[in-house]
Amino acid sequence: MKVEGRVVVVTGGAAGIGAALCRAFAGAGAKTVVAADLDEDGARAVADGIGGLGVRCDVSREADLATLIETVEDRYGPIDLFCSNAGIAGGFDPLAENVAAAPDEVWARSFGVNVMAHVYAARLLVPRMRARGGGSFLHTVSAAGLLSQVGSAVYATTKHAAIGFAESLAIAHRDHGIRVSVLCPQGVDTPMLRAIPRGPQSDDGVLSADIVAADALRAVEEERFLVLPHPEVAGYMRRKVEDYDRWIGGMAKLQRTLREAGPAS
Repeated sequence: MKVEGRVVVVTGGAAGIGAALCRAFAGAGAKTVVAADLDEDGARAVADGIGGLGVRCDVSREADLATLIETVEDRYGPIDLFCSNAGIAGGFDPLAENVAAAPDEVWARSFGVNVMAHVYAARLLVPRMRARGGGSFLHTVSAAGLLSQVGSAVYATTKHAAIGFAESLAIAHRDHGIRVSVLCPQGVDTPMLRAIPRGPQSDDGVLSADIVAADALRAVEEERFLVLPHPEVAGYMRRKVEDYDRWIGGMAKLQRTLREAGPAS
């Protein structure tokens, strides 16, 4: 799907990858780009810079997403591309004595933003897209959804769930003209990355958000499902499925290294 002339919505659009996606889609000639975020001022600042619309939205609330979609379609017409980009990094503790110990609230909030936000957007938009012959979704997930995340079982689990849902969405609605892309980078220079403890997510180099957004734009236009800004991830995936036990051992070694290094200074 060519982005030129299209209506695009980006959640988590106030900063990081979301803001870069907004700039990339506007630069590709989108008719309208809507930046949605809990940080309404940040979303408006990004939108003002590209001639778009910035709005407040809590993606973990289906009612907020319903209002967002109604507002955009009433004002600009059908949404052609919906980017479920908002995400949170909860439960990070590389030295945890028990990976299941994060409080229920942390698990619930992470599932709400990292998984259910994708479900809600599809629940609301799939009937509309089917009625008009198609549309596209871009889900920002993480390489952690394909591999794992040393230091946070919460993040690893919710990102795996996000991949599972994206696959189901792509499979079930391909014949209805709906296309899905999943963006799965490792380390990206964003406020989120800077806020979590250092770990193996940055070992293959930290990319700029603009580079990652450019990869996502190409994938959407080429209608590719898997977007890997860090190409090394494909090799890691192959090793994982070729010898799962060996892969688990390697990941355990990474965990051991973090424990032996102790708290980050």
